[in-house]
Amino acid sequence: MKKLITFISVLMIFIPWTIFPLRTNPWALQSPGAEIIVYSYAAFMIFSAVFTTLAYTKGQAKNKAMQIAMVINDIYGFTALCLLGMAVSSS
Repeated sequence: MKKLITFISVLMIFIPWTIFPLRTNPWALQSPGAEIIVYSYAAFMIFSAVFTTLAYTKGQAKNKAMQIAMVINDIYGFTALCLLGMAVSSS
């Protein structure tokens, strides 16, 4: 179970980078599609940070890969929270 949680957490590091090829489509740059995509990715990044942190602290999946995944996903989650805060405050 710990290996599966570690694999999922490490996989979650790379999924946010899929926004770049997705945003090359013209429909992904127009509103409301653009906002939906950005909010969806931000929500996923926040979920990834919470999942990885809880899996590391409560699930006792404590290994080097989980430590790296937790740090990266927490940075992603914090960045997503800041971007969502800026989007809400500017609306």
